[in-house]
Amino acid sequence: MITGRIRNYNLMNKVVSATEAAMLIKDGMTVATSGFTPSGYPKAVPLALAQIAEETKEKIKIKLYTGASVGDELDGTLARSEIISKRLPYQTNNSMRDYTNNGGCEYLDMHLSHVSQYANYGFLGKIDIAIVEAVAITKEGYIIPSTSIGCSPTFIDLAEKVIIEINTSQPLELEGMSDIYIPEAPPNRKPIGLTNASQRIGTTYIPCNIEKIAAIVITDIEDNVKPLAPIDDISNQISGHLIDFLENEVKKGRLSENLLPLQSGVGNVANAVLGGLLHSKFNNLVCYTEVIQDSMLDLLDAGKALHISGTAITPSEEGLKRFKDKIDFYKDKIILRPQEISNHPEIIRRLGVIAMNTAIEADIYGNVNSTNIMGSQMMNGIGGSGDFSRNSYISIFTTPSTAKNGTISSIVPFVSHTDHTEHDVMIIITEQGTADLRGLSPKERAKLIINNCSHPDYRPMLLDYFNRAENRKFKHTPHILEEALSWHSRYLETGSMKII
Repeated sequence: MITGRIRNYNLMNKVVSATEAAMLIKDGMTVATSGFTPSGYPKAVPLALAQIAEETKEKIKIKLYTGASVGDELDGTLARSEIISKRLPYQTNNSMRDYTNNGGCEYLDMHLSHVSQYANYGFLGKIDIAIVEAVAITKEGYIIPSTSIGCSPTFIDLAEKVIIEINTSQPLELEGMSDIYIPEAPPNRKPIGLTNASQRIGTTYIPCNIEKIAAIVITDIEDNVKPLAPIDDISNQISGHLIDFLENEVKKGRLSENLLPLQSGVGNVANAVLGGLLHSKFNNLVCYTEVIQDSMLDLLDAGKALHISGTAITPSEEGLKRFKDKIDFYKDKIILRPQEISNHPEIIRRLGVIAMNTAIEADIYGNVNSTNIMGSQMMNGIGGSGDFSRNSYISIFTTPSTAKNGTISSIVPFVSHTDHTEHDVMIIITEQGTADLRGLSPKERAKLIINNCSHPDYRPMLLDYFNRAENRKFKHTPHILEEALSWHSRYLETGSMKII
């Protein structure tokens, strides 16, 4: 019954169609929504907005802010309708990616922990409308979020009007899984009182001024979750090297047998690498992360993990079904927090998080590119990898040693775009091996990365480059810049890096 989801009777007169709600959105507005990689995002209203634009041929351009990536019903449909003029902070949608790279909109790639802060400080301008997905609205008008929290608390607080999509496909049992804590602004900010991943410090609802609620839309469109690729040999080898590294850290007394809280990036490789822990000797694990994918549910199911803290539940279609079927089991083991807290440097440093993220490419000195193909073509964005890598106890980046069927080396002399400098990268792991960069000088790092992580097809080229660079005038971080840059342009010209 919808009355179980809208618990303030007076709000029933706010229930409208998606089209009526979409008509509140005008040209030039800034619209901020719920959603995080891609779960818990509004679906019905964006679809209706695109339809209005198509049918009326009326010019509608909006700035779109979200917590992170969202589903095709939001990013894809608005990009294809050319409605978005500016987008932040992260995306993974093919249409949105093409729209950005073809110059259709401006794109601001941001550290995810910064989004709420930038918005609160007024750096991003006024937010006209917030559109959020919820499972229920309390008698007070407070919002019970669905499968992600992201930046919803901040957007709801700052927006002039709020549109709520009550999604009946999302289980009511999600109520109680959230832990909403909103830090004060400087100079009145206090330490965040979170000292372990399973601790709760906030409320189970998002506060909302009931007078702001302009429309409520009832929908049953499910999260457009993505399938996860089967775990392949390369991912298994990377996972094996990771587990060997962690076991060695335990032997050396730098980690306990239960490790420290784990963070894992999003995507096929990240999911597969973390999944390797299922067959390791490690037990009683906890995770302090952003995105909860299938492998984390597997760890909970197997009793290998005790608690998981994140900001979004984003499994595969099979994983989402499993989550809903076993929600009573997961409910006291999973906590969803605002991304301002899940990605907060203070908490990451305090808990001693082990950060495991993926790279597009890494160079021989340890700099990592997470975002731009060949320096200019945006893939997804930096996401939360910078939040975790810079503040973690151990910062690990994984990548296959080659891409595009072996025609591109993922280890290069100089990354085409730098997201994580050598100062934030401790460990690089490919299927070829592990490079532990801690305490090493640039030249020591270069030799280790080339010999341990590069593919044998490219290793001679990389060693030749490094040796010739080392014979030049400046010895600290030897480079032949014109050659380092041509390494990337060679692929654009020939389709392969192998030609010299």
